[in-house]
Order: sequence, then C-alpha cells, then structure tokens
Amino acid sequence: MVGILRHFRGKFVAALVTLAPVLATFYVIKILFNFFDGFATPFLDANLPIHIPGLGFIITLISLYLLGLLMTNFLGRQLVHLGEKILAKIPVASTVYGAAKQITQALSGTQSRAFQKTILIPYPQENTWTIAFVTGESTNEDGQEFYHVFVSTTPNPTSGFMLIVPKEETIDADLSIEEGLKSIISGGMLAPTKNKIKVKSK
Repeated sequence: MVGILRHFRGKFVAALVTLAPVLATFYVIKILFNFFDGFATPFLDANLPIHIPGLGFIITLISLYLLGLLMTNFLGRQLVHLGEKILAKIPVASTVYGAAKQITQALSGTQSRAFQKTILIPYPQENTWTIAFVTGESTNEDGQEFYHVFVSTTPNPTSGFMLIVPKEETIDADLSIEEGLKSIISGGMLAPTKNKIKVKSK
C-alpha cells in the first residue's frame, strides 16, 4: 500500500513540475494580453459597431512603438528630462518613480551596460565570496591596481554599495553581466553549479 501511494505521489509531483511552468507562462501571457488590450478597448468599443478581440492589444503595441520612437529622439528625451525634473519636486512621486526606473533599467539591461565585468570578491569575510560588478579601476602610489566594484543586494539589484578591492584578491566569475544579475535576483537559485573559488586553509 505504501509503495502504491509513493508511486502515485511521484507521478503526481512529476506532472505538477512539468505543467507548472507551462501554466505559469500562459497565465502571464494572458495577464499581459488583457492588460494591453484593456487600454484601447473602451475607446474602440465606443466607436466601432462590433467588438473585435485583440484589436486593442494590437493598437496598444503600435502606440507603444510610436511612443518609443518619440522617446529616443532629441525632442522626446527633452520631454522626459522635463517630466523627471517635475517629478523630482514631488516627495512621494519622486521616490516611487526613482525606484521603478532603477528596477526597470536593471531588468531591461540598460543599467547593466555600465558594468564592465562580473567578479567574485572575498566579502564580508575571508572564505565568503560575493558577486560584484566592476565599474572602474585605479592605482595607488605603489602601483598596486584596484577594482572599483558595485555589490548588489538580493533580490533588488539596483540597491547596494561601492567597494575598492585589490585586483589580486578577486576572481573572474566567468559570468556575463546578465547572468550575474540573474544570480543575485534569484538569491542564488540561478547561479552556476561550478565556480573558480579556492578556499584558503587555516
């Protein structure tokens, strides 16, 4: 009896593991479709004799594309800059907008282009390693070379702190910037299973 229950439980879990990502994907797509479709649908339904499913979604995507074209030219950038200056003077709005902008840039890869490479640094103590992103370099009076690094926090990679560490104490993480960010956001769940760390014996 126990063996039969274990068999059914194993098959049930296997089915859930297989179906869960598929169902989650369709669920997210459905939410996004309804979200974008809902922007233009009220206007279209008020001006068209019949309801056309998906038309609002298509028109919204086209509108976003045209908005993107506007935002990437000189006039659009000036309008965005002006809008940000206005929001910066509104206490609550400036905080919400700033946080949303940082997260969006991090997830879209815009912010990651400021990073040069992904490394591992011994932090916060010996034999404990942290993913860090190189943002610059410097040299002291003795010619010793240092990395300027940004250490992101989990799960929000836009917050963190800056450190200056000797180059010889760092390890090349052998990860792209995007892979490093995914490792941080996931709390290590999406981190590679192999690394170049060598623990120093005491």
